[in-house]
Amino acid sequence: MIPEPPHTRADLQKDPARVSGMFDQVAKNYDRTNTVLSMGNDRFWRAATLRAVAPKPGQRILDLAAGTGASSVALARSGAEVVAADFSPGMIAEGRRRYGAGSAGGGIRNLSFVEADATALPFGDDEFDAVTISFGLRNVNEPKKALAEMLRVTKPGGRLVVCEFSHPPSRSFEGLYRFYNDRVLPVVAKAVSSNADAYDYLNESIRDWPDQRTLATWIREVGWIGVAHRNLSMGIVALHRATKAPDRLGG
Repeated sequence: MIPEPPHTRADLQKDPARVSGMFDQVAKNYDRTNTVLSMGNDRFWRAATLRAVAPKPGQRILDLAAGTGASSVALARSGAEVVAADFSPGMIAEGRRRYGAGSAGGGIRNLSFVEADATALPFGDDEFDAVTISFGLRNVNEPKKALAEMLRVTKPGGRLVVCEFSHPPSRSFEGLYRFYNDRVLPVVAKAVSSNADAYDYLNESIRDWPDQRTLATWIREVGWIGVAHRNLSMGIVALHRATKAPDRLGG
């Protein structure tokens, strides 16, 4: 019997190779684990993100940090052409297995998978009508650079939607949330995840991540306009939206 490789665990330095390796190891059960740990709220967050992106047939949409493609499939059902991008080869392989051309049912024709680094996207300027990233910006070692790359590949007038963990504005609820993350989440993660250490990093990265206003400032600083956000689940998650300035020379 071949022994399993040792668990990979990222830290707050967010070395790309370590983060990618960590996600490779949790790819198979990633979606199920997220549903359990979020007590089903992940489905609500995905639905809210889908409404914010508002995909339409004929549009081209980039879904960054797409993981196994669960969010990408929902976008593709609109008729839009969706590119699911992630820098974890394991996640991309699992997504292709589930939804690619060789999967049961023949896959989804308007959905493709690409291995990509959010800070150096392998796409041309002004390619996408919308770019979205859910629970992935927090794992990037240079998030402002990633936000600038998202701006570069978005068409003038196109949209950005960022769904990310945040900080509840209520101090009492924040305390309850911290108790869950510090005491309950590690126990549950050990029971349902193939790499419970990865979820220790999850907790650390959420605590270290900036609040809603700071992220909105970062988005604005790299050139996005019309930046706004709204809290989901009492601020456990925040949904940020922005637009790329229209090309006035083009009318």
